[in-house]
Amino acid sequence: MKTTGDQQLVKRINRSVLLRLLRARPGLSRARLAAESGLTKSTVSLLVRELLDDGWLEEAEAPVADGLGRPSTPLSINVGVRALVGVEIAVEVVRVACVSLRGELLHSDAQPLADRAPEAASAQVARMVAAVHARLQASGLRLAGIGVGVPGAMDDATGMVRFAPNLGWRNLDLLPLLVEALAREGLAGIAVQLQNDADAGVLGEFEFSDGEGEDPLIFVSCDVGVGAGVVLNDLLFTGARGMAGEIGHTVLQIDGPRCSCGRQGCAEVFLGSRALDRDAGGPARAARFLGVLLQNLWVTFEPRAIVVGGKSVEAHADFLPGAIATVQDYAESAGLPPPVVRAARYGEWATAVGAAALALHEYLRPLHPNSEARRERAAAIG
Repeated sequence: MKTTGDQQLVKRINRSVLLRLLRARPGLSRARLAAESGLTKSTVSLLVRELLDDGWLEEAEAPVADGLGRPSTPLSINVGVRALVGVEIAVEVVRVACVSLRGELLHSDAQPLADRAPEAASAQVARMVAAVHARLQASGLRLAGIGVGVPGAMDDATGMVRFAPNLGWRNLDLLPLLVEALAREGLAGIAVQLQNDADAGVLGEFEFSDGEGEDPLIFVSCDVGVGAGVVLNDLLFTGARGMAGEIGHTVLQIDGPRCSCGRQGCAEVFLGSRALDRDAGGPARAARFLGVLLQNLWVTFEPRAIVVGGKSVEAHADFLPGAIATVQDYAESAGLPPPVVRAARYGEWATAVGAAALALHEYLRPLHPNSEARRERAAAIG
């Protein structure tokens, strides 16, 4: 029996329960946390003290009266101690974003991807993260974790990049390369999470949303490649092997143009940023294809919202509105209200901010099926 390990897991679960309550409802007291969580008052008191000491929480300077007139001390997430760093390794650019625990964008940097070779890309990421980390330290903030989003199919349990055709990566064990490069820049021992770029994007929209968040939620990334991230039942839906959401390689036209994956007529050849730049039909034709893709996602998942981001959206003002109009046409034909479709909250920084949210998402959900495997793998690499 792994008594110590079991006790540590129980503690992580209980800490996550309190953090999630306070993220949703800032200002709860210890007594209210005990009532809302079902934990004993003594357990809550102990866990709150640990979370205060670790910099996750802060308490008001003076007690206030609760609903019964008794004094209590409101608690909230502390944004003045910890921060998160997210990285997007895109086909043409590397973006690094530093965000607070509430999702405020604190620092950001973007540079052209100098070399697609995995070792060189990892070294560039490490240098950029080290520069942002120095700014964090100067601001008195502590780095809580690093997330990295890549444009390819990921094995969710092992962190292997199975298929990133636009970077020329297949079956690449990228995480050790990133960890080693970060260590050379003086960032050893910091937890690193790796995820598909669209999966990262949906986490940014989900974790840093106003209020309770949207679930189910879909994020569609239209960059050089096209992909989707899905949050379903409070968890990132990644499929049996972590490769769910590869909508860029769903076929929209039989015997259509050749895609980088080798198939013909994939969504990517119509919706990717390079396709829009060279398509004689322009964004209007591509917008209709995107509308078809969004309509198919809508009827498949019935999400509360579909968020669309990426270079194609940022560079072509009419692209997303045209797609939304197409979705509305389909909805009217079916006699149904159209789904909510909106632009990414963080614009071109959606994936980088979402990669930062990845570390927070994992921390708040210690019972995620692959959380323990990821922690063990990170510890072994470190």
